Amino acid sequence: MLVNFLRTNKLSAALFTVFRIYLGYAWLTAGWGKITGGGFDATGFLKGAVANPVAGPGGIVYGGWVSFLESFAIPNAEIFNVLIPWGEFLVGLGLILGCLTTAAAFFAVVMNFSFLLSGTVSHNPTDIIMGVLIMVAGYNAGVFGLDRYVVPFFKKRFGKEDKGNKIAA
Repeated sequence: MLVNFLRTNKLSAALFTVFRIYLGYAWLTAGWGKITGGGFDATGFLKGAVANPVAGPGGIVYGGWVSFLESFAIPNAEIFNVLIPWGEFLVGLGLILGCLTTAAAFFAVVMNFSFLLSGTVSHNPTDIIMGVLIMVAGYNAGVFGLDRYVVPFFKKRFGKEDKGNKIAA
């Protein structure tokens, strides 16, 4: 019942428009600041996450994440120096415009979890909740945006039939 409301109701669509623009603005400005700030470098953050991993009473909590950072992320920091700012910017743009909203929310949640696993709590938990709710709402979260045109185009182009995921009158 709740999922049906989130996925089909006009009021829900309007509320999600506000949520996604708010969240999108935060992502867009974070990414734009890194792109235009001159010389964004994630190396210090990555090394800090390895040097001070999230720990609990039994030791390091996310050992696999720390290993990933040590063995892949730090040696390839140049890739992350491009992916992080442009990922943040494009996620923000997608959410603000309501274009490929579900995909933008998914990548926002992935980045939020990456930051969270690296020990940066900040506003990441609340952003994850908003991102997951946007993903649950699906098409309805972007219906008052470009998804109104983009999603039907892709469905027609790739032959996916609409199975009743329309906004209620």
